Amino acid sequence: MRPILLKGHERPLTFLKYNRDGDLLFSCAKDHDPTVWYAHNGERLGTYRGHNGAVWCCDVSRDSTRLITGSADQSAKLWDVETGAQLYSFNFESPARAVDLSVGDKYAVISTDPFMGQTSAIHVKRIDKDRSKQGSDSLLVITGPQGRINRVVWGPLNKTIISAGEDSVVRIWDAESGKLLKESDPETGHQKAVTSLVKSADGSHFITGSQDKTAKLWDTRTLTLLKTYVTERPVNAAAISPLLDHVVIGGGQEASQVTMSDRRAGKFEAKFFHKIYEEEIGGVKGHFGPINALAFNPDGRSFSSGGEDGYVRLHHFDADYFHIKI
Repeated sequence: MRPILLKGHERPLTFLKYNRDGDLLFSCAKDHDPTVWYAHNGERLGTYRGHNGAVWCCDVSRDSTRLITGSADQSAKLWDVETGAQLYSFNFESPARAVDLSVGDKYAVISTDPFMGQTSAIHVKRIDKDRSKQGSDSLLVITGPQGRINRVVWGPLNKTIISAGEDSVVRIWDAESGKLLKESDPETGHQKAVTSLVKSADGSHFITGSQDKTAKLWDTRTLTLLKTYVTERPVNAAAISPLLDHVVIGGGQEASQVTMSDRRAGKFEAKFFHKIYEEEIGGVKGHFGPINALAFNPDGRSFSSGGEDGYVRLHHFDADYFHIKI
C-alpha cells in the first residue's frame, strides 16, 4: 500500500474531511489556508484564503458546493467550494473550534473556545442558500461544559447535538431547546480530554478518541457505550470504515511530552482495530510526528491521515486488505 504524500500545508494538520461522493478531500491545518485535493490521486485543486489563524475543523455540504471552516481567528467562514470565494463569515468573541452541517445543510453547529472571560459555547446558525439573506444571529446558544469543546456534531435527523471536549464527558443536547438530554457515565466513559468524534456512515453510532489512550464506540441515540479500543498512546483521531467492520485510530505524544526513557514515543502509526472484536489487526506507519487527523473515503477503499509533520498521506487499500481474516 504505497501512500500518496500530499504536501501543501506549512504547519501541522488538524482535520480531514471527504465530500459525500468521495472524490474530494478537504484538509485543515495550523496554517491559515484550508486546502482541497482530488481524493484519487492527491492533486491539489486549490486553497481557501481568508482566515488569519489556525483552522481547526471543516465540513462540506451534501452537494459539495459549500464549505464551512472554524478557525482560531474567532470566525467560522462559508466558502464556495468551486471558486474559493468567501461567502460569509460568522464572527465570535472567541476561537471557533468545531463545525458541522446538519442533514439538509440548512443549519450549522459551531463550538467556541473559552477565551478572555468567555465560557465555551455551542452555537446553531441558519445557513441560507441565498447569500444576500445570510444572517449572523444564533438560533440557539448552549453553554455549560467546562473547558474547550473539541468536537460537536448533529445527531439523527438534526434532533440532537452531540458534543465532547476537555472535560472528557460526551453529551447529547436537544437541538431545539438546548436542554441536556444525556451524558456519558464517568465510570465507563473517557477519563481525559476527548480529542475527536466521528459518526459512522449511517449515523447510528460514533467513535471518540481521547488522551486517556482509548477510543470508544457509542450508540448515537442512547449514548450506550458499545466498544473500547485500547492503545499505548494518546488518541488524537479516529474513524469508522463505511465498508468493513474496522476502525482506524491515530495519535502519539507531542515531542515536548516525551521522556528519554519512553521508547514508544517514536511510533506514529495509524492502527486498525476490528470494530466488533476490539482486536488490533494492523498498522500503517509513515508520519514523522503524531497523527492529528484521520478520515475514511465514503467508498471504504482508501483512507487519509494528517500529521504534526504537515503532510497528508493518502492510502489506497490493496486487495489483501478486503480479505483480512480474524
